[in-house]
Amino acid sequence: MQKQSKAWRKAVLYTLMAVGAVAANAAEPSDVLQLSSTYGCMSCHGMVRKQVGPGFAQIAERYRNDPEAPMRTAARIRGGSVGEWGRVIMPRQPRMTEAESRLLAAWVLSQPPAR
Repeated sequence: MQKQSKAWRKAVLYTLMAVGAVAANAAEPSDVLQLSSTYGCMSCHGMVRKQVGPGFAQIAERYRNDPEAPMRTAARIRGGSVGEWGRVIMPRQPRMTEAESRLLAAWVLSQPPAR
């Protein structure tokens, strides 16, 4: 039981850190969009639907109830991934800072459901 409690506290901490990053740094949505443009996110991801990779709304929907999603998503943004959404490769972003990846992850995960 204590192990679950530690995992839960860790997840809550990660979620609060991501929310804090958005609150502190995303006063202007255009800042986050500029950041996503700088790193080429919009070349593969749409706001709602899949282009090459999943749409941001699809990502948010899949991980909506996952308290560890903000930190895991930030790590995937920086380190890349493959196999999460089929065979498409998410390239790593080694020039991106941890703070930028946390900000982008929190923003992506905050997207409303697709309609």
